[in-house]
Amino acid sequence: MAELTIGEKDFLLDGEPYQILSGALHYFRIHPDQWADRIHKARLMGLNTIETYVPWNAHAPRRGEFVTEGGLDLERFLRLVAAEGMHAIVRPGPYICAEWSNGGLPPWLLRIPGVELRRAEPQYLKALTEYLQAVYRIVAPLQIDRGGPVFLVQIENEYGAYGSDKEYLAELVRVTREADITVPLTTIDQPDPQMLADGSLPGLHMTASFGSRSTERFATLRQFQPTGPLMCMEFWNGWFDSWGFHHHTTTVEESDTALDEILRVGGSVNFYMFHGGTNFGMTNGANDKGAYVPLVTSYDYDAPLDEAGHPTAKFHAFRKTIAKYAPVPDEVPPPGPAAPVLEVALQERAGLLGLAAELGAARDADHAATFEELGQDTGFVLYETSVEGRAPGVLTLDEVRDRAWVFADGVPVGILARDSHERSIRLPLASSTIGILVEDQGRVNYGPRLGEEKGLIGEIRLAGEPLTGWTATPLDVELLPGLDLAGRSTDHGPTVLTAEFELDAPADLFLDTAAWGKGLAWVNGFDLGRYWRRGPTRTLYVPGPVTRAGVNRIVVLELEAMAEPVARFVEGLSLGQTEF
Repeated sequence: MAELTIGEKDFLLDGEPYQILSGALHYFRIHPDQWADRIHKARLMGLNTIETYVPWNAHAPRRGEFVTEGGLDLERFLRLVAAEGMHAIVRPGPYICAEWSNGGLPPWLLRIPGVELRRAEPQYLKALTEYLQAVYRIVAPLQIDRGGPVFLVQIENEYGAYGSDKEYLAELVRVTREADITVPLTTIDQPDPQMLADGSLPGLHMTASFGSRSTERFATLRQFQPTGPLMCMEFWNGWFDSWGFHHHTTTVEESDTALDEILRVGGSVNFYMFHGGTNFGMTNGANDKGAYVPLVTSYDYDAPLDEAGHPTAKFHAFRKTIAKYAPVPDEVPPPGPAAPVLEVALQERAGLLGLAAELGAARDADHAATFEELGQDTGFVLYETSVEGRAPGVLTLDEVRDRAWVFADGVPVGILARDSHERSIRLPLASSTIGILVEDQGRVNYGPRLGEEKGLIGEIRLAGEPLTGWTATPLDVELLPGLDLAGRSTDHGPTVLTAEFELDAPADLFLDTAAWGKGLAWVNGFDLGRYWRRGPTRTLYVPGPVTRAGVNRIVVLELEAMAEPVARFVEGLSLGQTEF
């Protein structure tokens, strides 16, 4: 048994000064069979602690559930941290940001009439209490004073950038303490005076988030917290990527200099990220500061371990700097091996529109129901209505969230994209039906648009006249790999393609999508995530544990068009250009 306390200038572990050297690993972004490897490599860089967020929306896809199987087995993850001889920091939110869909808040929250997010609003407080109690049933027995690894727990997340409801923060503390969490509690905010003031409470230890000018940032933090250890809870040693932009990197020298400044003054640090991992499936978030910008599938983050878990130049530079202040193991992880290189032709198997009835139940309404009204948390909804006898003209939508493919009698007419502020398109020919396939490209994870609705928002008009009588079909595309596609027909719309390929043994793979359009891909039923010709990312990471010796199967949902219908697996990651 041990104890971590807040001292006059340091964290104290059993009464002795302790410098926390932590790295962020999001268990939900890493295949569970690879957790131990990533944790071990963190220790080899000289770290003594692992930090993780907890995603409410992943654990509780429906209210009353708390899923802990497979990649969501938080207890197993924390026990692996302990087995490596390391400590743990848990940050359960309930809001986590993390460039994760909706900042971790479950979409079913949005369907509660009158709910107010991140406020002391009774309905929200009741829901988050249920969630936190479920998290803490796992965390409490694994605290350091009971022989476990957890020695810090965070309250909320950068709350000073969002609100200033002290009653809300106090309620989070009450729920946490009543759930038998006895370790010190922390907050995190950017070292901005207003944010620090709004996001803190007496009795909570303040930490900061930054990636440069460490001495200056710590000085600001010290003004608000004259005593106690200095900690950068999010040391931004890289950054995330968005579709249509470049691959963000920070130089080794800049990041290493900022790290040295933190350690030199005795500060504690949590690398955000030590290893980013992947936004598998449709879990990526988005930003909207006047323009909607969804995030890519890769969460490589230019981190010390790359997306595939291989050490980078930053790993070795940070390891050398840490060694100036703390013991570092002699073992050094080897470079990542080249992955198997192969290619196989993809065969068109079926049209997505023709499979709609097998992927979801249609619902009729006078208007085009939103995702929230349909209970569709993410993915796709197919909207259809009759325009029999109507003259062709301009189809206008009040707002698209987020990307809409328009069909006239099943024939593609064009695309309306939120990120391009497009909401009208001309229908050149008279038609019987209009179909609109809408994709949620990622829920906003930061700022005032957190928790917004998805789908077709507002009124839809043809030649200025409202269109009514809509059928909406929520599509569960995760069912596609399990469908029998033999004998199906294709059409002019989105297409499902498949292929089989052989491996001598399970192995990490890197699927090159540069010649594809936009869509999703699965290997052996595992959703690798979204791809898009817009880039910058050109590869989808295939974790070795989802592959097998012998025959493997790939399924691709291509929403637009492939220049080359071939599945190519290449030697390594291709994350795109680093500047325009």
